[in-house]
Amino acid sequence: MEKPYTFVFFGIVGSGKGTQIKLLQELLKQKYPSVENVYAYPGGEYLKLTQDVNSYTGGLVKKTFELGHLQPDFLTIAIFTNILLNSLTPEKHLIADGYPRTLDQAKAFESAINFYSRGEVKIVYIDITKEEAVRRMKLRGRSDDTDAGISRRFDEYTNNVIPAMNYFNEKPGYTLYKINGEQTVEQVHEDIKKTLNL
Repeated sequence: MEKPYTFVFFGIVGSGKGTQIKLLQELLKQKYPSVENVYAYPGGEYLKLTQDVNSYTGGLVKKTFELGHLQPDFLTIAIFTNILLNSLTPEKHLIADGYPRTLDQAKAFESAINFYSRGEVKIVYIDITKEEAVRRMKLRGRSDDTDAGISRRFDEYTNNVIPAMNYFNEKPGYTLYKINGEQTVEQVHEDIKKTLNL
């Protein structure tokens, strides 16, 4: 391995993105046991914030979640940047999950990639239809998986996340790989391995 990998994962809720990232992390550990993975997932940090009862910011974050809105760009960018500041070194793999989710975040991500000289960014888009996503979300039975909640998440994904992903189209150093997410977990993983030459 000449350079560590930089991955960005995109996929609507229900696409199996989280499962595929776990499988990828396991694969990278097997192939490169001495190389660490930096898992940059702002959602995890948001969760920690909301669980801290004394956190002023956490309370505001919780309120935003309850209203079903996206967290503000400045905060998501700050959290992602903080993960890089604390964990990223030249020899580590970087896996971004749930970021960037807006155009401004995509521009901030590009700026960070340039700053850290991380060329060859592999963007993995796990694609499923709206119908399949709805079916999977309903199966999970989470309290926010109501018809209105699911519909709102689709609008947010279509209006913000897809444009953020498309921002990298045709940009040098970025390659987008579209993976069919409507296969079994194993088939999706095999597709990712094959498509990304892992």
